[in-house]
Amino acid sequence: MCFPYDAEPPIARLAGGSVEHTDLTLEAEDGNVFSAFLAEGDGSREASVVVLPDVRGLFRFYEELALRFADQNIDALAIDYFGRTAGLEKRDADFEWQEHVAQSTFNGVRSDVAAAVAYLRKSNPDRPVFTLGFCFGGSNSWHQAANGLDLAGAVGFYGHPNRPEFPQNALGVQQRVTDISCPILGLMGGADQGIPQDIVSEFEQELKQEGVESEIVIYDGAPHSFFDRHYEEFADQSADAWSRVLNFISGHAD
Repeated sequence: MCFPYDAEPPIARLAGGSVEHTDLTLEAEDGNVFSAFLAEGDGSREASVVVLPDVRGLFRFYEELALRFADQNIDALAIDYFGRTAGLEKRDADFEWQEHVAQSTFNGVRSDVAAAVAYLRKSNPDRPVFTLGFCFGGSNSWHQAANGLDLAGAVGFYGHPNRPEFPQNALGVQQRVTDISCPILGLMGGADQGIPQDIVSEFEQELKQEGVESEIVIYDGAPHSFFDRHYEEFADQSADAWSRVLNFISGHAD
């Protein structure tokens, strides 16, 4: 499990911002229809983000995160993974995510992300689009950097660099480093028991060896899912991580 259902992004809302939001239904190239949540700023910035959730799918945390991007005038489109197996409903606290994660596939996630990227670029095919995800979504985000989507960058919070078959038919991200075609940002918990530090270090070294522009940040003592308002003791780490995300987007949006 990544975030609990009552998790909240540890990001203050901006007063006086102009933010629009709406629920969407998108269609992937394979005919799958899936839910998404779009938050838009005032149109002053071209940069945009596809937000990739953890195993729970699209729930309130990711809608709130999309709104916080829109506060920064970065349009954000948060998607759900489970249209093929669970329909279009909102994912509540009782959602049986385990069975649906087990049915998710590499090609399905890729097709859905491609549809989200196309939506954000519908009026501007050159628009800089980033992916950003957490846990399951963190590794999914890095996978998209190797999927030919012409991304401006891919951000992963505590993604596993080398967990094959998650989703089904996937290699580990570490095994696809030679195909990565955009900058990578990784934000990792130093006390994350599910992602050994030697694997993170190997991933970092392989990115460097292949000449991939990258930054892997490890927050000493921080657990998996530290980016949550309830983890008050890691507020400074969360603030630093959010600042790095915004700087990464600003630095690679042109």
